[in-house]
Amino acid sequence: MVAATRERPAAEIDPGRGGARLTVETVSHAFDIRGTPLPVLERVSLTVEPGRFVALLGASGCGKSTLLRLVAGLEPPDAGRIAVDGTAVTGPDPSRLLVFQDPTLYPWRTVRGNVALGLEARGLGRERAARADAALRLVGLDGFAEVYPHQLSGGMAQRAALARALVNEPRLLLLDEPLGKLDALTRLAMQAEILRLWQKARFTALLVTHDVEEALVLAERVVVLSDRPAAIRADIPVERPYPRHRDDPELVRQRREILGILGQPA
Repeated sequence: MVAATRERPAAEIDPGRGGARLTVETVSHAFDIRGTPLPVLERVSLTVEPGRFVALLGASGCGKSTLLRLVAGLEPPDAGRIAVDGTAVTGPDPSRLLVFQDPTLYPWRTVRGNVALGLEARGLGRERAARADAALRLVGLDGFAEVYPHQLSGGMAQRAALARALVNEPRLLLLDEPLGKLDALTRLAMQAEILRLWQKARFTALLVTHDVEEALVLAERVVVLSDRPAAIRADIPVERPYPRHRDDPELVRQRREILGILGQPA
């Protein structure tokens, strides 16, 4: 039996599509450095259930961002399998999108033009302006559609980058240190914004960060990776209710635990 579906206006971003199930099965990967392999990932296995928020922590250069690129389908793993909802990842797809540390907005396009870029590439030109405006409203950039990137603050530019991803209604959002270059106050505001968007849309989120506190404030699980070649050293559930407070004794305890795993003093 096929359930009837309600047509929704083009100007609406659907918050009810839900997240995708991600499965990473014994994935290994290496870089080719002038003919010599440099191992980056070593038999990494990870499952993220639909609509969950998971953070990846590890030392700089350990392979966190590489894992995100493989999940996004930007390149295939050397060994193992990555699947979304049971279907093997063989290339990029608008249902899973990667948000980088740099907003990478095109300076010659308006904010609306940048946000609508993915829709244009998918041949959805007729509805691009309305859908882009809806995504901008979702991230709090109402009234900035005709502004150019150089007129935005760092936090506003990153909001525009989030809108560019959300306009495609992804079921899996991959966040590669998206707040790493923001000042402290803007970073706190954007953490709250990402959490709000995730709670509204319930996409599956996979966040790479170096900030232990950020991982504990945002994620439901924190996966700690070893030094390169990365393997999973710990998978820690974070069971505190939202909104979370940084001075919560349990979060403070978990922060000490994770720093210990990473070999850092608390």
